[in-house]
Amino acid sequence: MIRYFALALFLLVEGCGFQLRGTAEVPFKTLYLPGAAGGIALDLKRQIQAGTNATVVDDPKQADAILQFSYETRDKEILSLTGTGRVREFRLRYRVGWRVSDGKGGDYVPQTAFELTRDVSFNDAEVLAKEAEEQLLFRDMQSDMVQLIMRRLSAAQKPKTS
Repeated sequence: MIRYFALALFLLVEGCGFQLRGTAEVPFKTLYLPGAAGGIALDLKRQIQAGTNATVVDDPKQADAILQFSYETRDKEILSLTGTGRVREFRLRYRVGWRVSDGKGGDYVPQTAFELTRDVSFNDAEVLAKEAEEQLLFRDMQSDMVQLIMRRLSAAQKPKTS
């Protein structure tokens, strides 16, 4: 009985066109990623090594492409207040500016900026829990940002040489 169920499930999944993601094709073989010791650069380095046909190198002279972050900011702004003037909601904003060049003046990806936001409620009685939630949301936004950058890298084109 279990074998028939497993076979039916396999045929159903196979018939709908399901396919594992596999590796993304990027237009360069080697990439230099300065500052890949922590933060988004480290997450992106891991994702590039695991999910693309490219290799991350430690020397920019050996790289076909150089990925540079121009900025990475995390902001928190007040969205609404209670009738007594206490904060009710915050908006978390995560911004990253970056580009990928060939080191010779050509751009695989010109200067690009991505921004993600999340709205979060706040309660004075749960300050520690809300701080932990904020940190968790920023980590989640960083992971989403890495996925956005990966999708943009897979759509990049080789710079035109003149």
